[in-house]
Amino acid sequence: LVAAFLFIQAASFAQTTWKNDKMHSKLTFTVTHLMVSDVDGLFKNFDVTITTSKPDFSDAVFTLTADVSSINTDVDNRDKHLKSADFFDVATYPTLTFKSTSILPAGKDHYKLTGNLTMHGVTKSVTMDLLYRGTIQNPMSKKDDAGFKLTGVVKRTDFNIATKFSSAMVSDEVTIKADGEFAKSE
Repeated sequence: LVAAFLFIQAASFAQTTWKNDKMHSKLTFTVTHLMVSDVDGLFKNFDVTITTSKPDFSDAVFTLTADVSSINTDVDNRDKHLKSADFFDVATYPTLTFKSTSILPAGKDHYKLTGNLTMHGVTKSVTMDLLYRGTIQNPMSKKDDAGFKLTGVVKRTDFNIATKFSSAMVSDEVTIKADGEFAKSE
């Protein structure tokens, strides 16, 4: 009886780890230039790990690390400028990180995900909207895959990024959108 109780307790607290499928995941951002046009970009190299003990991910912890030098806006000169000390200062701050600190329900399959975002040497708590799109068995790998969409807004000046540029030149608000497909680790 004691062994059965311990097995049930261990199973209920078992953590599952999920890793982003790089071919089916994207981390993008949008800023407004000169108050008239949106400019989109993305980070090509990033890793996300999710740990959870619940099948609905309601206790999930998300951890992200992105290589800032992988920034891409489809314009080489702009990308070089974004990597410079005027913006991200990749030589000094090569990575950005996020680790969630709480996940709260906000409707069916919707959550408010709060965590510590570190960019440009500054760490701030941010809250974003998270949509859990479901879990399905991948027909190719025969493993479970889960899907998420994250959206939110951060202020670049909160992270001391491009502080010499007015919001009339480059919007202070940066829209973040991440889509991810995650494979369950064995």
